[in-house]
Amino acid sequence: MHPTETNTRFRRNWDLSKSIVIIGPAYPLRGGLSTYNQLLATKLLEQGHSVRIVTFSLQYPSVLFPGKTQYSTDPAPQNIDIEVSLNSVNPLNWWSLGNRLKKEKPDLVILRYWMPFMGPCLGTVSRLIRKNAHTKVVTIADNIIPHEKRFFDTPFTKYFVKSCDGFVTMSESVLVDLKQFNTSKHSAYNPHPMYESFGVAQSKSDARKKLKLEEDGKYLLFFGFIRKYKGLDVLLNAFSDKRIQDAGIKLIIAGEYYDSPDEYERIILESGLENAIIQANDFIPDSEVSTYFSASDMVVQTYKSATQSGVTQIAYYYNKPMLVTNVGGLAELVPHNKVGYVTSTDTKEIADSILDFYQNKREVEFVENIKTERNRFTWGSMIEKLFEVGA
Repeated sequence: MHPTETNTRFRRNWDLSKSIVIIGPAYPLRGGLSTYNQLLATKLLEQGHSVRIVTFSLQYPSVLFPGKTQYSTDPAPQNIDIEVSLNSVNPLNWWSLGNRLKKEKPDLVILRYWMPFMGPCLGTVSRLIRKNAHTKVVTIADNIIPHEKRFFDTPFTKYFVKSCDGFVTMSESVLVDLKQFNTSKHSAYNPHPMYESFGVAQSKSDARKKLKLEEDGKYLLFFGFIRKYKGLDVLLNAFSDKRIQDAGIKLIIAGEYYDSPDEYERIILESGLENAIIQANDFIPDSEVSTYFSASDMVVQTYKSATQSGVTQIAYYYNKPMLVTNVGGLAELVPHNKVGYVTSTDTKEIADSILDFYQNKREVEFVENIKTERNRFTWGSMIEKLFEVGA
């Protein structure tokens, strides 16, 4: 078939109303995956599709969850049908749900795969659904090879990958990882779309008043839950550079510790950074995300490893410059010296970029470039890719 004919067939397919089930985290579970899935459901509903989310009645056993709670304190999302019914560790539940969805025959099931622990559960459900010879099952793969490796990663991921019809990854590096497990099924890359559901931007002045910050201060933001691979220790060591301290630059750490805070507290004390660090070490509810991003000058992600980042896509929505390290797919999202900086994990290079941002007054230039660059990160593009790999 000629490529033009193929594209026309896809276009006609997209125009038809479909029955779609998204399987993955959603309310009452908290976090970026839930927010993403709910926003995807909203965008599909706006296109005229019938959409339901099936989320977990048990996502992680409590002994495996590193945070304080898995549940949101925000109100339930409006106008989204969310079924709380999937148990990640109960095979009888997988068979029950898979067989029920097989009988319902939705046109498309979208799975969310972010860690191999979910491979047996989601892989079994997918296999059962596809037995109806009607439903296509596609996956949004956040990770294929996880940041923190375990002995079961490879067999669980192999089992899962074999159960699906197609895949969309949100970084080129994950697409490469996927090829270790799949060389024949449809797969495509589409960047992580912007998060648009955390509320409108506030003026920097108003946001800083809410957080009791100096109105004319210099504030960087490290946002999200804290794990070793996210490199907060790298950023704190960069902050110990005397030039940054002399410039009066401060760091807001907004997120819950999923690791012991001892190492980070040691760096802060040994480097004399107590007055330069503002900590909000709880999970930041959706209703407060806008305040933290609006109050900051630049968002900093000094990750040691990465695939893509939802934090980057919140920064784009709020027109915030970014500093990221050159790992995984982060550099794909943040053009260097255009919307921010791409550095190594060398602390002097990070400190030099932070100083350049303030000394050369780069904020206005970066913000103007962000307003153009953010057009790459649309939900429409993601939905097109999902339909393509499931065709």
